[in-house]
Amino acid sequence: MAAASITFIGGGNMARSLIAGLIRQGTAPAHIHVAEPVAELRQALADDFGVQTHDNASDAAAQGDVWLLAVKPQVLRGVCQSLQSLAQQHQPLAVSIAAGITSAQLQRWLGGTLPVVRAMPNTPALLGAGVTGLYATAAVSAPQQAQAEQILASAGRTVWIDDEALMDSVTAVSGSGPAYVFLLAEAMEAAGIAQGLPADAARTLVVQTLLGASRMLDEAGESPAELRRRVTSPNGTTQAAIESFQADGFERLVSKALRAAQQRGRELSAAND
Repeated sequence: MAAASITFIGGGNMARSLIAGLIRQGTAPAHIHVAEPVAELRQALADDFGVQTHDNASDAAAQGDVWLLAVKPQVLRGVCQSLQSLAQQHQPLAVSIAAGITSAQLQRWLGGTLPVVRAMPNTPALLGAGVTGLYATAAVSAPQQAQAEQILASAGRTVWIDDEALMDSVTAVSGSGPAYVFLLAEAMEAAGIAQGLPADAARTLVVQTLLGASRMLDEAGESPAELRRRVTSPNGTTQAAIESFQADGFERLVSKALRAAQQRGRELSAAND
């Protein structure tokens, strides 16, 4: 991994978080190239990390053993097609973080069979606290799989998925998941303020509650159901709130929302084919 050159096609927030993580792990900035059309973003990446920046995707891609495709799904087809000849000449490992775009689409757009890894990180990667679902095609070798994992592990934990069809579910659960937590926090904060809490107190109470609960989920070694049971005293305040949630179909609402996100991932694939 130390000798591999990594090219990021796109220098936005997710690319920036992965670059920062790679450098923290010891990857030399000279081994990282970034293609980014926005001059201000290119300059910031060069200034902050000392990486090699390019305004042209082909110039950057020519330097990379691994291509990290970090552009929006809607423009990924055009970007890949512009790199077809280079892809077939160099046979890089292509790692895509675009939601909904399948490995078959990526291989077709890049001009033929290539080793492709699909990755779905989430926004806590910006803090090194993310999680990424990964899927590798049969053309990906064991060393290449390790390369992809090391790159994405620089931003948090990783989970390998054997069935590519489940990557839309990964997107629904974890890729979009932080927004669900933010929505819950927003609603809890607003409810606390409506009950008379000062805004700053409501925010602190909500943030620390979610942070503490997340740590318990991570560190306690118990299922969410068991942790919920332990803090729900019979006929107490927590039971009253939980019963209100469930009476309004909380679990059904969450399931419906995740199905909507999953379906949107499939639609993105079809719309960009």
